Amino acid sequence: MSFVDDVVRVLPKPAQDIAYRHRELIKFAIVGATTFIIDSGIYFLLKWTVLEPKPVTAKIISGVIAVICSYILNREWSFKNRGGRERHHEAALFFAVSGVGVVLSFLPLWISSYVFHLRQPDVSFLVENIADFISAFIIGNLLQMAFRFWAMRRWVFPDEMEQIMEEFEELVEEERRLGHS
Repeated sequence: MSFVDDVVRVLPKPAQDIAYRHRELIKFAIVGATTFIIDSGIYFLLKWTVLEPKPVTAKIISGVIAVICSYILNREWSFKNRGGRERHHEAALFFAVSGVGVVLSFLPLWISSYVFHLRQPDVSFLVENIADFISAFIIGNLLQMAFRFWAMRRWVFPDEMEQIMEEFEELVEEERRLGHS
């Protein structure tokens, strides 16, 4: 039993059914919340110290570290019952999908910083940091989260039984066509 199972058991029955049906999404969201804390902590640490004039560089570094943590947590917990690929192939797909996610997460920050010029001295420290947080951590993370959940389930950690059933149905359909020709 996992932490999620313990929490789900105390929910009312209708909520339990929904939670069990969306177990992977809930685990993915918990991993996302964990890596969000890692990402934002490292980002602000870098941005307020050694990378003060380079917020996008700070975001890329924090994003890459968060992605590494995300791979480990998703592989070993969120999608542990999926997959079947060799680890190096799975990892390559994960990091390719996550690379797109990192770009999606810093793109709003780049627009905020360099298109709208929400940087000091054009705006105050408070406005800059609120704009950075909203663009990078709200908009950017929502974009990347939606993309990554879809792509992880589709390409990185596919449901093997679903793929086998699709292939079987295609074979049956092909046999039916050949038998009627």
